Amino acid sequence: MRAELSFPSIVSQPAEWTGELPASPPSLDQARRYCEQLVRSHYENFPIASLLLPRELRAHFYPVYAYCRWADDLGDETGDRARALFLLDRWEEELQDCYRGRVRHPVFVALRETIEQFEIPQQPFLDLITAFRQDQTRTRYRNFQQLLGYCRYSANPVGQLVLHLCGYRDPERKRLSDCTCTALQLANFWQDVKRDFRIGRIYLPLDDMARHGYTEDDLAHSRYNENFAALLKEQVERTWKLFREGLPLASQVGVRLAVDVELFSRAGMEILKRIERQNYNVLARRPVLGQGEKALLLASVLASQLFSRRKGR
Repeated sequence: MRAELSFPSIVSQPAEWTGELPASPPSLDQARRYCEQLVRSHYENFPIASLLLPRELRAHFYPVYAYCRWADDLGDETGDRARALFLLDRWEEELQDCYRGRVRHPVFVALRETIEQFEIPQQPFLDLITAFRQDQTRTRYRNFQQLLGYCRYSANPVGQLVLHLCGYRDPERKRLSDCTCTALQLANFWQDVKRDFRIGRIYLPLDDMARHGYTEDDLAHSRYNENFAALLKEQVERTWKLFREGLPLASQVGVRLAVDVELFSRAGMEILKRIERQNYNVLARRPVLGQGEKALLLASVLASQLFSRRKGR
Protein backbone atom coordinates (compact mmCIF):
# COMPACT_ATOMS: atom_id res chain seq x y z
CA MET A 1 0.00 0.00 0.00
CA ARG A 2 1.36 3.44 -0.86
CA ALA A 3 2.46 5.68 1.99
CA GLU A 4 -0.37 8.18 1.58
CA LEU A 5 -2.87 5.35 1.97
CA SER A 6 -1.35 3.79 5.07
CA PHE A 7 -4.40 3.95 7.31
CA PRO A 8 -4.07 2.62 10.88
CA SER A 9 -3.65 -1.13 11.03
CA ILE A 10 -7.09 -1.52 12.59
CA VAL A 11 -8.62 -0.96 9.17
CA SER A 12 -5.88 -2.24 6.87
CA GLN A 13 -6.39 -6.02 7.11
CA PRO A 14 -9.73 -7.74 7.82
CA ALA A 15 -8.10 -10.71 9.59
CA GLU A 16 -6.34 -8.30 11.99
CA TRP A 17 -9.26 -5.95 12.61
CA THR A 18 -10.45 -5.63 16.22
CA GLY A 19 -13.71 -3.92 15.36
CA GLU A 20 -12.42 -0.52 16.43
CA LEU A 21 -12.12 2.52 14.18
CA PRO A 22 -10.14 5.77 14.27
CA ALA A 23 -11.91 8.90 15.46
CA SER A 24 -11.10 10.75 12.23
CA PRO A 25 -12.14 9.16 8.92
CA PRO A 26 -9.96 9.38 5.80
CA SER A 27 -10.81 11.88 3.10
CA LEU A 28 -13.08 10.78 0.26
CA ASP A 29 -10.13 10.80 -2.13
CA GLN A 30 -8.08 8.61 0.21
CA ALA A 31 -11.01 6.23 0.67
CA ARG A 32 -11.55 5.91 -3.07
CA ARG A 33 -7.90 5.07 -3.64
CA TYR A 34 -7.95 2.60 -0.75
CA CYS A 35 -10.83 0.72 -2.39
CA GLU A 36 -9.23 0.79 -5.82
CA GLN A 37 -5.97 -0.62 -4.50
CA LEU A 38 -7.86 -3.33 -2.63
CA VAL A 39 -9.58 -4.30 -5.87
CA ARG A 40 -6.35 -4.35 -7.84
CA SER A 41 -4.64 -6.49 -5.21
CA HIS A 42 -7.42 -9.10 -5.70
CA TYR A 43 -8.02 -8.42 -9.37
CA GLU A 44 -8.02 -12.05 -10.45
CA ASN A 45 -11.16 -12.51 -8.34
CA PHE A 46 -12.84 -9.21 -9.21
CA PRO A 47 -16.12 -10.45 -10.66
CA ILE A 48 -17.69 -7.43 -12.30
CA ALA A 49 -15.69 -4.22 -12.79
CA SER A 50 -13.72 -5.19 -15.85
CA LEU A 51 -11.70 -2.68 -17.78
CA LEU A 52 -14.52 -2.61 -20.32
CA LEU A 53 -16.69 -0.51 -18.03
CA PRO A 54 -16.54 3.29 -18.29
CA ARG A 55 -13.95 4.77 -15.95
CA GLU A 56 -16.50 6.91 -14.10
CA LEU A 57 -18.68 3.86 -13.43
CA ARG A 58 -15.78 1.58 -12.63
CA ALA A 59 -14.80 3.91 -9.78
CA HIS A 60 -18.12 3.12 -8.08
CA PHE A 61 -17.66 -0.62 -8.43
CA TYR A 62 -14.49 -0.40 -6.34
CA PRO A 63 -16.16 0.42 -2.98
CA VAL A 64 -18.93 -2.13 -3.64
CA TYR A 65 -16.31 -4.81 -4.26
CA ALA A 66 -14.26 -3.60 -1.27
CA TYR A 67 -17.32 -3.99 0.95
CA CYS A 68 -17.85 -7.56 -0.29
CA ARG A 69 -14.15 -8.41 0.03
CA TRP A 70 -13.94 -7.14 3.60
CA ALA A 71 -17.12 -8.92 4.70
CA ASP A 72 -15.98 -12.18 3.08
CA ASP A 73 -12.55 -12.00 4.71
CA LEU A 74 -14.04 -11.18 8.12
CA GLY A 75 -15.98 -14.41 7.82
CA ASP A 76 -13.29 -16.67 6.37
CA GLU A 77 -9.88 -15.27 7.32
CA THR A 78 -10.10 -14.60 11.06
CA GLY A 79 -9.64 -18.27 12.01
CA ASP A 80 -12.14 -18.21 14.88
CA ARG A 81 -15.89 -18.64 14.51
CA ALA A 82 -16.92 -16.53 17.51
CA ARG A 83 -14.55 -13.73 16.51
CA ALA A 84 -15.78 -13.87 12.90
CA LEU A 85 -19.40 -13.49 14.05
CA PHE A 86 -18.44 -10.57 16.31
CA LEU A 87 -16.62 -8.79 13.48
CA LEU A 88 -19.48 -9.39 11.04
CA ASP A 89 -21.80 -7.80 13.60
CA ARG A 90 -19.47 -4.80 13.74
CA TRP A 91 -19.40 -4.64 9.95
CA GLU A 92 -23.18 -4.57 9.89
CA GLU A 93 -23.18 -1.77 12.48
CA GLU A 94 -20.87 0.25 10.23
CA LEU A 95 -23.21 -0.42 7.29
CA GLN A 96 -26.17 0.84 9.32
CA ASP A 97 -24.20 3.93 10.28
CA CYS A 98 -23.28 4.46 6.63
CA TYR A 99 -26.96 4.64 5.72
CA ARG A 100 -27.42 7.15 8.54
CA GLY A 101 -24.62 9.29 7.12
CA ARG A 102 -21.97 8.40 9.73
CA VAL A 103 -18.83 6.89 8.18
CA ARG A 104 -15.31 6.28 9.49
CA HIS A 105 -13.95 3.18 7.77
CA PRO A 106 -12.40 3.96 4.34
CA VAL A 107 -14.66 1.41 2.62
CA PHE A 108 -17.78 3.11 3.95
CA VAL A 109 -16.47 6.61 3.31
CA ALA A 110 -16.25 5.71 -0.39
CA LEU A 111 -19.37 3.53 -0.39
CA ARG A 112 -21.54 6.29 1.07
CA GLU A 113 -21.05 8.44 -2.02
CA THR A 114 -21.92 5.50 -4.30
CA ILE A 115 -25.02 4.59 -2.30
CA GLU A 116 -26.31 8.16 -2.46
CA GLN A 117 -25.53 8.70 -6.14
CA PHE A 118 -27.16 5.45 -7.31
CA GLU A 119 -29.85 5.20 -4.62
CA ILE A 120 -28.78 1.67 -3.69
CA PRO A 121 -31.02 -0.05 -1.11
CA GLN A 122 -29.49 -1.54 1.99
CA GLN A 123 -30.88 -5.06 1.64
CA PRO A 124 -28.33 -6.56 -0.80
CA PHE A 125 -25.49 -5.47 1.50
CA LEU A 126 -27.29 -6.97 4.51
CA ASP A 127 -27.97 -10.20 2.63
CA LEU A 128 -24.26 -10.71 2.00
CA ILE A 129 -23.54 -10.42 5.72
CA THR A 130 -26.30 -12.98 6.34
CA ALA A 131 -24.48 -15.40 4.02
CA PHE A 132 -21.11 -14.87 5.69
CA ARG A 133 -22.70 -15.43 9.11
CA GLN A 134 -24.32 -18.61 7.80
CA ASP A 135 -20.89 -19.85 6.72
CA GLN A 136 -19.90 -19.82 10.39
CA THR A 137 -22.87 -21.81 11.60
CA ARG A 138 -23.98 -24.14 8.78
CA THR A 139 -21.76 -26.59 6.92
CA ARG A 140 -24.39 -28.96 5.48
CA TYR A 141 -27.56 -28.49 3.40
CA ARG A 142 -30.46 -30.94 3.64
CA ASN A 143 -31.76 -30.44 0.13
CA PHE A 144 -31.33 -28.41 -3.05
CA GLN A 145 -33.94 -25.84 -2.03
CA GLN A 146 -32.01 -25.11 1.14
CA LEU A 147 -28.86 -24.66 -0.95
CA LEU A 148 -30.69 -22.24 -3.26
CA GLY A 149 -31.68 -20.32 -0.13
CA TYR A 150 -28.01 -19.92 0.73
CA CYS A 151 -27.23 -18.69 -2.80
CA ARG A 152 -29.98 -16.11 -2.42
CA TYR A 153 -27.82 -14.45 0.22
CA SER A 154 -24.29 -15.34 -0.90
CA ALA A 155 -24.45 -14.79 -4.67
CA ASN A 156 -27.59 -13.02 -5.85
CA PRO A 157 -26.98 -9.72 -3.99
CA VAL A 158 -23.82 -9.15 -6.03
CA GLY A 159 -25.76 -9.15 -9.28
CA GLN A 160 -28.46 -6.96 -7.75
CA LEU A 161 -25.87 -4.38 -6.71
CA VAL A 162 -24.42 -4.36 -10.21
CA LEU A 163 -27.84 -3.80 -11.73
CA HIS A 164 -28.42 -0.82 -9.43
CA LEU A 165 -25.07 0.68 -10.39
CA CYS A 166 -25.99 0.32 -14.05
CA GLY A 167 -29.43 1.84 -13.61
CA TYR A 168 -31.57 -1.32 -13.86
CA ARG A 169 -34.25 -1.83 -11.21
CA ASP A 170 -36.98 -3.90 -12.87
CA PRO A 171 -38.03 -7.33 -11.51
CA GLU A 172 -37.33 -9.24 -14.74
CA ARG A 173 -33.67 -8.25 -15.00
CA LYS A 174 -33.31 -8.98 -11.28
CA ARG A 175 -34.78 -12.46 -11.83
CA LEU A 176 -32.39 -13.18 -14.71
CA SER A 177 -29.45 -11.87 -12.69
CA ASP A 178 -30.41 -14.08 -9.73
CA CYS A 179 -30.47 -17.13 -12.01
CA THR A 180 -27.00 -16.32 -13.35
CA CYS A 181 -25.46 -15.56 -9.96
CA THR A 182 -26.90 -18.69 -8.37
CA ALA A 183 -25.63 -20.79 -11.29
CA LEU A 184 -22.15 -19.31 -10.92
CA GLN A 185 -22.15 -20.09 -7.20
CA LEU A 186 -23.29 -23.66 -7.81
CA ALA A 187 -20.70 -24.22 -10.55
CA ASN A 188 -18.06 -23.13 -8.07
CA PHE A 189 -19.41 -25.60 -5.50
CA TRP A 190 -19.26 -28.54 -7.95
CA GLN A 191 -15.78 -27.48 -9.04
CA ASP A 192 -14.58 -27.41 -5.43
CA VAL A 193 -16.28 -30.40 -3.80
CA LYS A 194 -12.98 -31.76 -2.50
CA ARG A 195 -11.58 -28.41 -1.35
CA ASP A 196 -14.79 -27.49 0.47
CA PHE A 197 -14.83 -30.80 2.32
CA ARG A 198 -11.29 -30.13 3.53
CA ILE A 199 -12.50 -26.95 5.24
CA GLY A 200 -15.47 -28.74 6.73
CA ARG A 201 -18.23 -27.85 4.27
CA ILE A 202 -20.46 -29.99 2.06
CA TYR A 203 -22.65 -28.25 -0.49
CA LEU A 204 -23.91 -31.43 -2.13
CA PRO A 205 -27.50 -31.76 -0.83
CA LEU A 206 -27.64 -34.45 1.84
CA ASP A 207 -30.91 -35.95 0.59
CA ASP A 208 -29.41 -36.35 -2.89
CA MET A 209 -26.30 -37.97 -1.40
CA ALA A 210 -28.49 -40.47 0.46
CA ARG A 211 -30.64 -41.19 -2.59
CA HIS A 212 -27.54 -41.90 -4.70
CA GLY A 213 -25.92 -44.01 -1.98
CA TYR A 214 -22.92 -41.75 -1.45
CA THR A 215 -21.80 -41.07 2.13
CA GLU A 216 -19.69 -38.51 3.96
CA ASP A 217 -17.16 -41.28 4.58
CA ASP A 218 -16.94 -41.80 0.81
CA LEU A 219 -16.31 -38.09 0.40
CA ALA A 220 -13.73 -38.05 3.20
CA HIS A 221 -11.78 -40.70 1.28
CA SER A 222 -12.38 -39.06 -2.13
CA ARG A 223 -14.06 -42.20 -3.42
CA TYR A 224 -15.09 -41.75 -7.01
CA ASN A 225 -17.65 -44.25 -8.23
CA GLU A 226 -20.87 -44.49 -10.25
CA ASN A 227 -22.85 -43.20 -7.30
CA PHE A 228 -20.80 -40.01 -7.09
CA ALA A 229 -20.95 -39.51 -10.86
CA ALA A 230 -24.76 -39.80 -10.82
CA LEU A 231 -24.98 -37.48 -7.81
CA LEU A 232 -22.88 -34.75 -9.40
CA LYS A 233 -24.55 -35.18 -12.79
CA GLU A 234 -27.87 -34.30 -11.18
CA GLN A 235 -26.42 -31.12 -9.65
CA VAL A 236 -24.73 -30.10 -12.91
CA GLU A 237 -27.98 -30.52 -14.86
CA ARG A 238 -29.77 -28.27 -12.38
CA THR A 239 -27.03 -25.68 -12.78
CA TRP A 240 -27.22 -25.80 -16.59
CA LYS A 241 -30.90 -24.98 -16.35
CA LEU A 242 -30.19 -21.87 -14.27
CA PHE A 243 -27.43 -20.67 -16.60
CA ARG A 244 -29.71 -21.01 -19.63
CA GLU A 245 -32.55 -19.26 -17.84
CA GLY A 246 -30.34 -16.30 -16.93
CA LEU A 247 -28.38 -15.92 -20.17
CA PRO A 248 -30.95 -13.61 -21.87
CA LEU A 249 -29.89 -10.90 -19.41
CA ALA A 250 -26.90 -10.15 -21.66
CA SER A 251 -29.26 -8.94 -24.39
CA GLN A 252 -31.18 -6.70 -21.99
CA VAL A 253 -28.35 -4.51 -20.69
CA GLY A 254 -25.84 -2.12 -22.25
CA VAL A 255 -23.10 -3.67 -24.33
CA ARG A 256 -20.26 -3.17 -21.84
CA LEU A 257 -22.12 -4.80 -18.97
CA ALA A 258 -23.42 -7.41 -21.41
CA VAL A 259 -19.85 -8.52 -22.09
CA ASP A 260 -19.28 -9.12 -18.38
CA VAL A 261 -22.61 -10.93 -17.98
CA GLU A 262 -22.02 -13.21 -20.94
CA LEU A 263 -18.35 -13.72 -20.13
CA PHE A 264 -18.98 -15.00 -16.62
CA SER A 265 -21.93 -17.08 -17.75
CA ARG A 266 -19.89 -18.69 -20.52
CA ALA A 267 -16.98 -19.30 -18.15
CA GLY A 268 -19.28 -20.99 -15.65
CA MET A 269 -20.83 -23.11 -18.38
CA GLU A 270 -17.38 -24.08 -19.61
CA ILE A 271 -16.60 -25.35 -16.12
CA LEU A 272 -19.73 -27.50 -16.30
CA LYS A 273 -18.62 -28.85 -19.69
CA ARG A 274 -15.25 -29.81 -18.23
CA ILE A 275 -16.90 -31.55 -15.31
CA GLU A 276 -18.95 -33.56 -17.79
CA ARG A 277 -15.90 -34.37 -19.96
CA GLN A 278 -14.07 -35.85 -16.99
CA ASN A 279 -17.18 -37.92 -16.20
CA TYR A 280 -17.89 -35.83 -13.06
CA ASN A 281 -14.66 -36.90 -11.35
CA VAL A 282 -13.84 -33.59 -9.64
CA LEU A 283 -12.31 -35.57 -6.77
CA ALA A 284 -9.26 -36.47 -8.88
CA ARG A 285 -8.86 -33.21 -10.79
CA ARG A 286 -10.33 -29.76 -10.25
CA PRO A 287 -11.65 -28.39 -13.58
CA VAL A 288 -10.28 -24.91 -14.29
CA LEU A 289 -9.81 -22.46 -17.16
CA GLY A 290 -6.27 -21.34 -17.95
CA GLN A 291 -5.39 -17.71 -18.66
CA GLY A 292 -5.13 -18.36 -22.39
CA GLU A 293 -8.52 -20.02 -22.42
CA LYS A 294 -10.03 -17.08 -20.54
CA ALA A 295 -8.55 -14.68 -23.09
CA LEU A 296 -10.01 -16.68 -25.97
CA LEU A 297 -13.37 -16.76 -24.25
CA LEU A 298 -13.29 -12.98 -23.78
CA ALA A 299 -12.44 -12.47 -27.45
CA SER A 300 -15.30 -14.75 -28.46
CA VAL A 301 -17.80 -12.93 -26.24
CA LEU A 302 -16.66 -9.52 -27.47
CA ALA A 303 -17.05 -10.58 -31.09
CA SER A 304 -20.46 -12.11 -30.38
CA GLN A 305 -21.75 -9.03 -28.62
CA LEU A 306 -20.48 -6.60 -31.25
CA PHE A 307 -21.93 -8.70 -34.07
CA SER A 308 -25.33 -9.10 -32.42
CA ARG A 309 -25.58 -5.38 -31.62
CA ARG A 310 -24.71 -4.35 -35.18
CA LYS A 311 -27.12 -6.91 -36.57
CA GLY A 312 -29.87 -5.56 -34.37
CA ARG A 313 -29.50 -1.94 -35.54
